[in-house]
Amino acid sequence: MFDHTSRYARIETATFKMSDGRTVTYVRRRFLPQGERLPLLVEVTVTDGDRLDLITARTLGDPEQFWRVADANNAMNPFDLTGEPGATVRVPIPQVEP
Repeated sequence: MFDHTSRYARIETATFKMSDGRTVTYVRRRFLPQGERLPLLVEVTVTDGDRLDLITARTLGDPEQFWRVADANNAMNPFDLTGEPGATVRVPIPQVEP
C-alpha cells in the first residue's frame, strides 16, 4: 500500500464494514517513537531558509525521509523544527525494521 521507505510501510491495515455493505480498508494508528531514544547520527543547526527536506537530503541522502527527523525531535508539526534559525535538530540513524 505504501512505499517501503514510508513511515506507514510497516503499519497494519484493518477493514471496516459500512452500513451500505461496502468494506473500507484503512491503516491503523501510528504511534510516535520516543525521539530521544533513537540513535543519533548528527545534530544540525538550522540556518535561515533551511527546510526539513533540505536537511534530510544533506544528512540522509533522501528528502522524503523528513519524518525520521520529525520523530527524533518529537515534532508533531515538522515545520516547527526549522522555524527558528539557530535551533538544533536531531537527525537519527535510519533504523531498518525486519
